[in-house]
Amino acid sequence: MTKQVVIVGGGVIGLLTAFNLASEVEHVVLCDRGELGQESSWAGGGIVSPLYPWRYSPAVTALAHWSQDFYPQLGQRLFASTGVDPEVHTTGLYWLDLDDEAEALAWAAREGRPLSAVDITAAYDAVPVLGSGFQRAVYMAGVANVRNPRLVKSLKAALQAMSNVSIREYCEITGFSREGERINGVQTTKGIIHGDSVVLTAGAWSGDLLSTLGLDLPVEPVKGQMILYKCAADFLPSMVLAKGRYAIPRRDGHILVGSTLEHAGYDKTPTDEALESLKASAVELLPALAGAIPIAHWAGLRPGSPEGIPYIGQVPEHQGLWLNCGHYRNGLVLAPASCQLFADLLLGREPVIDPAPYAPAGRLASL
Repeated sequence: MTKQVVIVGGGVIGLLTAFNLASEVEHVVLCDRGELGQESSWAGGGIVSPLYPWRYSPAVTALAHWSQDFYPQLGQRLFASTGVDPEVHTTGLYWLDLDDEAEALAWAAREGRPLSAVDITAAYDAVPVLGSGFQRAVYMAGVANVRNPRLVKSLKAALQAMSNVSIREYCEITGFSREGERINGVQTTKGIIHGDSVVLTAGAWSGDLLSTLGLDLPVEPVKGQMILYKCAADFLPSMVLAKGRYAIPRRDGHILVGSTLEHAGYDKTPTDEALESLKASAVELLPALAGAIPIAHWAGLRPGSPEGIPYIGQVPEHQGLWLNCGHYRNGLVLAPASCQLFADLLLGREPVIDPAPYAPAGRLASL
C-alpha cells in the first residue's frame, strides 16, 4: 500500500482526489496556499454539463457523461455523511437560438443524450419569465447544477472526519523535493512535506509550479466574472443559456448569471464593464431582473488548457509526480470522473475510462 500521498491544491479536484484515495492509502496530506476551495471551485456556476457539450472532443465528453451520471449519488453520499447538502439540483437546461443547432442534435443522437429541439412556445410555457424574442429552443432534461461552495464545504467536512487525512491550509508550495529522478515531496514555506506520490491539482497555478522542474504545462489563468440575484424560490424553474451567457437557479431562489472569458493573468478584480455586460445579459434572458440589484459580483480564475482536455496521469521522467489539472471551464463537471480515473491510475486498477487522451506524456514540453 502507498504510504503517503501529498496533494497540492485544495479545489474540488484536490478535495475529491483526497476523498477517493483516503480509503486506499495510509495517509493523505492535502495542501493549499490559502483556504480550501476558494478559487475556481468557489467562483464557478456549477452546471453539471459543459456549456456546449457538442463542441468538445470525445475526451471531454467521456469524462462529462460519467460525471453527470455519478453526481446525484455523490451528492447524496456527502449529505448523508456530513450533513452538508451540495444541492445537486436537477432542472434541465434550455439553449436558445443556437447557431449550431443541427450539430447539437446530431451529437445528441450519436451519444444517446436526452437533448432535443422543442417548440419555442413550450420553452416559454416551461419558463414564463424568459425574455421575449427568442425563436428556437433546444432542451436537455436531467441536467443538474451543483451548489459549488456547499460541495466544497461538504468535501472538506468529509475529509476532516477521516483520521488519515491531514489538511494544511495557508501552506504555500514553492517547489518539489527530489531524490535522483524521483519526486519525494514538496517544498513549502513551512518546510518539506514528504510523500511516496505527489499530485498536482493546483488549477490555474499548476503550470507555474511545474515550471520549477523545467517543464512547460500549458495551463494558464482565464478570468471569469459572475453576478448573483436573490429571487423567489420558484422564479426560474430551469437553467437557460443564450449567446454564451446563462442563468442558473438555486433551490432557494438565488440566480447566478455568467460569465465573462478574459485573459488578464492572475488579476481577479471584478470590473464595472463586466458588471454592466452581465446585467444586460441577465435582463435579456430574464426581463423581470431589470429593476433588481445584484447582491454579489465576483471573479475567479479558470485553469485554461488546450481544448479543455485535462492532464491526468504520471509525469514522464519524474517518478512519483502526478497531474490531475487543466480542466479549464469544466472542473466541477468533470471532477467525479477525473478523480476516479486518477485513483485507478495511481493504485494500478482497471481505469473507468480510457486514460490515453489525458496522459501527460507527449503533452508537456521542456522550458
